[in-house]
Amino acid sequence: MKKWYWKMFRIRKILQEEKGISVIEMILILVVVIGLIVIFKSQLTSLVQSIFSKITSESAGI
Repeated sequence: MKKWYWKMFRIRKILQEEKGISVIEMILILVVVIGLIVIFKSQLTSLVQSIFSKITSESAGI
């Protein structure tokens, strides 16, 4: 019975560590995405403005 308890304890510990890793991964992904947005801010702004101007001009024809 004791061996079973220790095996379950080790499995729980491994699963808890995996949850922590996923949080760290999400934080790193967010940092990279925010960094890319900051670096390419002017290009993204012009792209969005051109898309909205196309949408506006095309919707006027409807």
